[in-house]
Amino acid sequence: MSDDLLAWADAALPEILDDIEHLIRLESPSHDHAAIARSADLIAAIGERRIGFAPERIVIDGVSHLRWRIGSPDPEVPRVILLCHHDTVWPVGSLETRPFSIQDGVLRGPGSFDMLPGLVMALHAAGTFADGRGGQLSDAAITLLVTGDEEVGSITSRALIEQEAAGCVAALVLEAAGDDATGRPGALKIGRKGTSMYRVNIAGRAAHAGTEPEKGINSLVELAHQVQAVLEFADPALGTTVVPSVARSGTTTNTVPAHAYFDVDVRALLQDEQRRVDEAFRTLTSVTGATLTVTGGINRPPLETSAATGVFVRARAVGEQLGMELPDAIVVGGASDGNFTAGIGVPTLDGLGAVGGGAHADHEHAYVDEIAPRTALLVALIRDLLQG
Repeated sequence: MSDDLLAWADAALPEILDDIEHLIRLESPSHDHAAIARSADLIAAIGERRIGFAPERIVIDGVSHLRWRIGSPDPEVPRVILLCHHDTVWPVGSLETRPFSIQDGVLRGPGSFDMLPGLVMALHAAGTFADGRGGQLSDAAITLLVTGDEEVGSITSRALIEQEAAGCVAALVLEAAGDDATGRPGALKIGRKGTSMYRVNIAGRAAHAGTEPEKGINSLVELAHQVQAVLEFADPALGTTVVPSVARSGTTTNTVPAHAYFDVDVRALLQDEQRRVDEAFRTLTSVTGATLTVTGGINRPPLETSAATGVFVRARAVGEQLGMELPDAIVVGGASDGNFTAGIGVPTLDGLGAVGGGAHADHEHAYVDEIAPRTALLVALIRDLLQG
């Protein structure tokens, strides 16, 4: 069966590459809802060919998401959810300077690593179960969910993700793989930091900077105090980072600035740490007499390793049956939709998509020779999980 699965994946590779090319050439930046809608149209057409039927189209606040449910409709049967997103960080027109190409076994273009290959791999893998090649689903089910706003925080799709994942035996996330501690590519991800985002707004009092500065309350001075205060919330030993990122204050050089704000990015490996920092932000107090208002909060909970280790052990065993030696799994700072599924208690394994590098960068790329075996691995892992 392993040889048959690898042979199928090798034979399917030209079609997989063709589907990836079409998606990359279309372009689908997160903030362009019209582009996301066009991308959803194309994915629905590709999926109908590969899976055999059209998806449900779910539009939330203008953002287009797609859902396929394959197999038994019985909610009590074992079910696996495949998580993908079709939005990218690249604006329309990026192809002009980063054209699609396949040269010397390397695939390039906007979204060529994060995460259009993983999405296409999921479509082809799901298709093997829809027609019975991957396994029979008379007493099991697969949900394939393709969302359109992952790169901007999954604001419209979070509830949908959590709803579809609830009760699943596992969530498999088709984000790109990483490099292990030795630099070897292809590592699956068993941990992701949770993300929180804050804005600290400061209301002071304006005054003339030359004639009566003492009558003002300088919001920029308060900002400096508060930046130093929030830096103390970090705990490097536990992997908790607190990074002030964007700041603004003032109107003219001869005016005591009345208003200021700064944004802060927080990452944590543990939910307890995420909650601790959130509580700390709520207790900030002014040093200069300015008024502080904190907005924002926890966006994604961490994908803790306890949620992923069991699925990774099974993936490694399945890989060995296919003749694949998977690198050691890794924990990364970036978040994904797998954070949501882990946060509601669903065993979650991430990084099952493309092998390559350069996410969100000009050198974004994926290795072609890794696509077929990784697609075979995905099919084999789904089968193993559904068989219990």
